[in-house]
Amino acid sequence: MSGPLHGPVHDLTAARIWGVIRAPAASGLLVLADNAYQGAGAHILTPHKGRDKPEPLKDANRAHAKLRGHRRTRERPASQLDRRSPDDCTEGLVP
Repeated sequence: MSGPLHGPVHDLTAARIWGVIRAPAASGLLVLADNAYQGAGAHILTPHKGRDKPEPLKDANRAHAKLRGHRRTRERPASQLDRRSPDDCTEGLVP
C-alpha cells in the first residue's frame, strides 16, 4: 500500500502523504478512527474529547467504541496466531 517514510512520522501525517485520508473522502466513505486522527477531515469520525460531555456525546462515544471494538476482535485471533511457534502449526497433521 505504501513505502517507508524518512524519520519518525506520525500516523496521520503518513496517511495524508500516501492519500489514505483523501481516498475515502473521494468515495464518500466514513471512517472510524481513534483520537490521533482528530482534525483529519469531516469523513474521519473520532470520539468526542473533553470531560463533562452531554449525554448524547457520551452515547456517540460508546457507539463509536462498540463499532471499532469489532475490528479489534477480528485482529486478536490473528495476533495470537502470529505468536505460535512453527511446531504448533504442524501438530495433528497426518503425513
